[in-house]
Amino acid sequence: MRFDTIWRDARIATLSPHRQGLGEITGAVAEKDGRIAFVGAEAELPVGWEAADTIKLDGRWITPGLIDCHTHIVYGGDRAHEFGLRLKGASYEEIARAGGGIVSTVKATRAASETELVAQALPRLDALLREGVTTIEIKSGYGLDLVSETKMLRTARHLGRERKVSVVTSFLGAHALPPEAHDKDSFIAKVCAMIPQLKQAGLVDAVDGFCEGIAFSPEQIALVFDAAKASGLPVKLHADQLSNLHGAALAARYDALSADHLEYTDETGVAAMAQAGTVAVLLPGAFYMLREKQLPPVDVIRRHRVPIAIATDCNPGTSPMTSLLLTMNMAATLFRLTVDECIAGVTREAARALGKLSDIGTIETGKSCDLAIWDIERPAELVYRLGFNPLHKRVWQGR
Repeated sequence: MRFDTIWRDARIATLSPHRQGLGEITGAVAEKDGRIAFVGAEAELPVGWEAADTIKLDGRWITPGLIDCHTHIVYGGDRAHEFGLRLKGASYEEIARAGGGIVSTVKATRAASETELVAQALPRLDALLREGVTTIEIKSGYGLDLVSETKMLRTARHLGRERKVSVVTSFLGAHALPPEAHDKDSFIAKVCAMIPQLKQAGLVDAVDGFCEGIAFSPEQIALVFDAAKASGLPVKLHADQLSNLHGAALAARYDALSADHLEYTDETGVAAMAQAGTVAVLLPGAFYMLREKQLPPVDVIRRHRVPIAIATDCNPGTSPMTSLLLTMNMAATLFRLTVDECIAGVTREAARALGKLSDIGTIETGKSCDLAIWDIERPAELVYRLGFNPLHKRVWQGR
């Protein structure tokens, strides 16, 4: 058998669900035509194998390429001034109701051209790529009209052409009420009408919503999800972040890929997620920035065996973070996740949260050859260290 590239003398965290823990083995990974053609002990390599490029890793660790499954990295402007207000005691909800928060970013995003949005987003994306990210989800939601939402989603696709990274897009039209609107029901009707147009344009892979008192009710989100399902699009939900509106249960009712945040989710919601196969995406960056006290119900999530993913939630207001390594440490320190849960949360379970587990997220034969190669002695270093990036090499689709 002839491979394009083979990485030898490696310690490999395969994340295979068929192995215990991180699925650790010692051996080699081989790639052909951008796909994983072999993973296993070197003694198991096929007789007569050869490769155009053989790379000896001297015992370095390989994990699947990291996946940031919840981001808002496309936006205009910043909200540093709001950070100052929060330090003086203003709450997220108070800032939002005073015309700040999401609405202030909407104004800046609408004013920016696609070229400007790309230029502003690239440094944020590059920071993630430098830490081994090979797939990123990017949400819209700072346009809140068809023209601006389209611009945001085009920008997200553009980023995937500018860099060697897989981009998954989510339409988050139901993010906030735009400044020119005064009636949530009428605006939700407009959001529903945007979905088939954006789907036809090839700009959207999933539909998201923000179910919260300062955003939209479960009944309004249900209308958006009905429109998404009618267009053949999967859904996901910002659920139960600031209060329990039973968003997790709503997401599960629509077989959502994921329900995200979940600080106020109750056991009924978690049980519904388990039955639906909906992934819990935990976002410690927003929890930290907002100085929240209500922890997501991690023990309940574990007890019901709901898969746990974690993500940066990179956004200008509540999680201006571009480091999945820091996200893992925060998830361990703040939410008490284990090392294995953190690493699985940015690989296998993040892929599951995007509906992409059949192609990425583990190191298994036939999957896309997305790898992160690390200068570490043990995988726990990826979670334990602060402000340190041990990435040796990032491989996307074999390159």
